[in-house]
Order: sequence, then C-alpha cells, then structure tokens
Amino acid sequence: MSRGWNPRAAGPVKSLWESKTLASATDHKDLRTGTPVWLGGARPRMPTADIRDLPRSSDVVVIGAGITGAMVADALTSAGFSVVVLDRRAPCSGSTPASTALLQFEIDTPLIHLGRKIGVKKAQRAWLRSAKAVDDLAHRIGELRLDCEFRRRSAIYLPGNVLGVRGLDAELKARQAIGLPSERLDRDALKRRTGIDRPMALVSSGAAEVDPLKLAAGLLRHSVRKGARLFAPVQVDDVVPGRSGVTVVIAGGDAIRTRFVVFCTGYEVPKCVPMKGHKIISTWCIATRRQPRRLWPARELIWEAHDPYIYIRTTADGRVIAGGGDEDFSDEATRDALLTRKTEALKRKLKGLLPRLDVEPEFRWTGSFGDSDTGLPTIGAIPGMKGCSAVLGYGGNGITFSMMAAQLIHRQLSGIDDPDRDLFAFPRS
Repeated sequence: MSRGWNPRAAGPVKSLWESKTLASATDHKDLRTGTPVWLGGARPRMPTADIRDLPRSSDVVVIGAGITGAMVADALTSAGFSVVVLDRRAPCSGSTPASTALLQFEIDTPLIHLGRKIGVKKAQRAWLRSAKAVDDLAHRIGELRLDCEFRRRSAIYLPGNVLGVRGLDAELKARQAIGLPSERLDRDALKRRTGIDRPMALVSSGAAEVDPLKLAAGLLRHSVRKGARLFAPVQVDDVVPGRSGVTVVIAGGDAIRTRFVVFCTGYEVPKCVPMKGHKIISTWCIATRRQPRRLWPARELIWEAHDPYIYIRTTADGRVIAGGGDEDFSDEATRDALLTRKTEALKRKLKGLLPRLDVEPEFRWTGSFGDSDTGLPTIGAIPGMKGCSAVLGYGGNGITFSMMAAQLIHRQLSGIDDPDRDLFAFPRS
C-alpha cells in the first residue's frame, strides 16, 4: 500500500514543541493487579523484532500490542499495508490478560435504553453491527485456525435493577423486531437449564468465549508472518502530524515516518484523544478451580440487567470465571485495596446464583477498564490530528468492539466508506 508515498518527499513537520500535541504522553497506568487465569500456564510465544531493525518508514504504525492492536494489525496487514506495531510493554501484557473474554452482541446498554439515548434506528444499527462482529471474528479465527479455545455459546440475561421482568420482555420484543436471536425462558426452563432460580431470563444465541491471550498472540504471529513488524517493549515519546505524513518519535532518538498512526492503547489514553463521554473504571474478577462435573450443561454465558452487574462464564478446562462489582474510579491503590472485599462479594453472588459450585477462587485479579455514556466504543480519526486515529473500545464488549474497530479502521485507511462509521466517530467540536 506504500505506492505513491515517498517519506523523503513528505514535506517538513513541526518540531515536538511546535506541534504541542504530545500525542503519546499517555497516562501510564498500573492496568491490573493479581493473577488472571490466562496467565496460569505457559505464556504464548511473541514474535518481537530487535529495535535495531526498526524501519525508517511504514504505511501504518499501530501503537499498542494488546487484543485491539492485534486485530487492527491483522486487518491492515491482510489488506496489503506495511505495518509496524509498537508497545511500551511486552506484547499482550497490559489489559488483555485481565479480560474475561465474553464475546456477546449484547451491548451493556440495553437496546431499548440505547434507543432513547441515540435514537431507535441508530441503536438498532449498533446492536446489529455488534452481532456481525462476533460472527466475523468467529470466521476469522476459523480461517486462520487459531488455537485460542474459541467456543460458541448462548448468553443468558437475568433480570435486575436496570431491567426487571417487564423490562426484559420489552427488550425481547425490540431484539426480535430486528432479527436478533433471543428467546424468553420462564422460571422452570431457566432452572432446568442452569440451576438458577430467577423469575425468568432471556437467552440469546450467537455469543462465544475465547482465551484472549492466545487470540491476541495468534493474530500477532499471523500478522508478522504476513510482513508486519512488532517491536516491544518500546517507548513512543511523541507523535507529530505533518502536511503529508506522521512522525513517530521513539525514546532514544529513532523515528518512523508513516502515513497513518492508530492508537490502540486501551485505557492508557493519549492526551490528544478526546475523552468526552468516556471514563476509566475499576472491575474485579475471580476464577475457580477446575470442576467440570458441577457446571451447567450448555455452559452459557450468564450476566444480569443490574448495576453493578456480575458476568459469568466457564473455561475450556472446567473453571468458572466471575467478574463485576464495577466502581466508578480508576485509582490503582484504591482499586487494589478492595481486591479481598470484592472477591468475597463475587463469591457470595456466584454461590447465590449457582449453589452447586465450589466458589473458592484459584485466581483473582482486578483491573482498569473503560466505560462510556452509551456503552458504545469510539473509533476513527482524531479531530485535529491529520493521519491519526484511535480506538476507545470501552464497555463490556471489549473484544467484540475490537473486531468492529479493525473493520472500521481498515476501511477508513483504505478510503472505503463504512455505513456505520457515524455511530462510532469522535464528535466534532
């Protein structure tokens, strides 16, 4: 994709002080504490290159080598772009291992509530695009034959203080009206299926689960085999847009000239990226010992229409993961100090829902994650920074949103219109 672009003829760029963007001066966060279940075994091999081989130019520089950066790099490399991926940490060692990796089309904000926030038609498009993203990710994993413990599941949605029984019935009608695969379970059917005693629930097909660490590593390895270059750990000191290209300045004085930069830095948000409507929150997770004989038969993903909610899934080796208890702050010391109390709360909640389980955790962890006013991500060009884009894949659908981001960014950089671009674009001031 580098045809027609000559970095030596790209014209002068402003100095770091003249640009005043300091784009890569991100908030350096302690993204997680504890041991996520995905780090309990052997770490996947990561194909990093020697920093001495850093190229002078590339079509695209992707900043961030977690699950989002991996998906974006895969999409762009497959489309023929020359891609360099940079990360200040080792690849996949930030928020990615802290993910519980429930892949659902169900956005945190119920369809009927999202319709009131952004309009019914837009809400319907967002939910349908989310469902497509799960299907597209399943196809990509199968196409590449990635060994990442991907399994299709149904998802069960329990009533709570956000949507009670009447609210869930209204939500069901709204979903079915646009063809989303959801059905109602009465109390007896729910109890037979899961052992959970609640008045009713919605069950939706089309969800999945995955090992996020293996998925991200597999995509990065595939991108490298196709020509991408992965450098980590590498500190980016600045990103400077110019008239005809972007300069990415590396600690120590090296620099790369590129046509495009894509920030996939998760919850360490570059200061140049508008945060309106977004915030960083804290969440807590546990994973039990292996107990495959105590699990519900179809191993559905389980979550509830509650704030704060609990979300539950199983693993390939028969554990149960539960997470939630989200709090509206991102201070690492406060977050970490709550780990014991939040662990006990998750144990009580899990035991109350599924009494047959041994809920004592073998793994427990806490992390910083993102949230938005609508539950939707923000993806696309950064206002006022030519050639620079960012992905704020916030909400409980992080991996699903990462797949959407890879598609949207690929089309944006290729000059192809995406019919849903307006749903996720940064607002213009």
